[in-house]
Amino acid sequence: MARLFGTDGVRGVANKDITAELALDLSVAAAHVLAEVGEFNGHRPVAVVGRDPRASGEFLAAATVAGLASAGVDVRDAGVLPTPAIAYLVAEQDADLGAMLSASHNPMPDNGIKFFARGGHKLADDLEDQIESRLRDNWQRPTGADVGRITPLVDGADRYVAHLLSVMPHRLEGLHVVIDAAHGAAFEVAPRAFRQAGAEVTVIGGEPDGININDGYGSTHIDRLKEAVIAAGADFGIALDGDADRCLAVDAGGREVDGDQIMAILALAMKEQGVLRGDTLVATVMSNLGMIQALGGAGIKVLQTAVGDRYVLEGMKGGGFTLGGEQSGHVVMLDHSTTGDGTLTGLMLASRVAATGRTLADLAGVMTHFPQVLVNVKGVDKAALDANTVVADAVRAAEGELGDTGRVLLRKSGTEPVVRVMVEAADGAQAAAVADRLVGVVKAELSL
Repeated sequence: MARLFGTDGVRGVANKDITAELALDLSVAAAHVLAEVGEFNGHRPVAVVGRDPRASGEFLAAATVAGLASAGVDVRDAGVLPTPAIAYLVAEQDADLGAMLSASHNPMPDNGIKFFARGGHKLADDLEDQIESRLRDNWQRPTGADVGRITPLVDGADRYVAHLLSVMPHRLEGLHVVIDAAHGAAFEVAPRAFRQAGAEVTVIGGEPDGININDGYGSTHIDRLKEAVIAAGADFGIALDGDADRCLAVDAGGREVDGDQIMAILALAMKEQGVLRGDTLVATVMSNLGMIQALGGAGIKVLQTAVGDRYVLEGMKGGGFTLGGEQSGHVVMLDHSTTGDGTLTGLMLASRVAATGRTLADLAGVMTHFPQVLVNVKGVDKAALDANTVVADAVRAAEGELGDTGRVLLRKSGTEPVVRVMVEAADGAQAAAVADRLVGVVKAELSL
């Protein structure tokens, strides 16, 4: 049986895979497991629950709240807020756990649930496994005054915005920023934070109706932001995803600024300010070689991890580092947040523009993107990849050909019979030729 929890909570089609019954049962099991591992420290536990604006989030959040309260947990219902806001509020409220109902950048029919432990940290794999194993256990139900109480956390947005503003190193007067909120969870708090920081703000994708989340707007549909920035004559724009844990940007000319460029800008700023611990950025193996070389020239090391924000977080916590993220715009600043925070990322990026007086295009020019070719080779025995000497020899030959001006990465898909072949080179034609050659070897050696 497949593991219920994925790399970012439990996700699936709402009311088919992710049902009210499942949300209730997961919440009860989470309360029991966290109580047993000492998260509640023997006191009456408190949880913070939030959701994105999906229509299904209404009944799934209600089920989650009901499950927690039935297990004797007092619930503070924060309503529609970004995932990083719920993580922050778990810590700020000194709560024992948190739950967020969202499927992030996925289409509207999907939804999901993720839990946070005390301090707003994502649960470790072993705790998720324990929760899954305890689903629908027989248990002693509290009665009378021992059942949990439910109260709205009416000032959750105010508290979160105040936190964002408190950590900004520079105000934003004089900047005009377009925010694409993806009709998602940050539709209200992101524009408010930028305006209170002094920026002029134009909003698109800011009218959620429960159905339109991520539909043609947000970080997975960035063309509308490009058009809006140019039409408004804005200094730049940012695109969030449905639960606002990611941020991509667009400069004044309508050119995309991806997560690698954002991380490079922030890493240089933090090094200059003396807050880039270990002079190290943590990024995944998919980050562009151009970023790695640019930061290396500035005395900043790049620690690379497997793909996935949980692996970035592991690398950051393991080394005590303060900045990490992914090319997708999922950026983590551990001094200020326990998870990726798109609004915080956008504010820090805007702060750097305001502090330096330079355009976003100029700042993003610190790195040159190496052409990157990514091919998904389907229908292959991915399990045999590591032991195949012919493939290994072909990779070594390709690396020798590229030298310091490129790199090769072959990795197995976590969910499909697919091997991903990625080649970067200073010359796009060379990258394509090397990738094509390696794809041929993989197909010849590993086809099912």
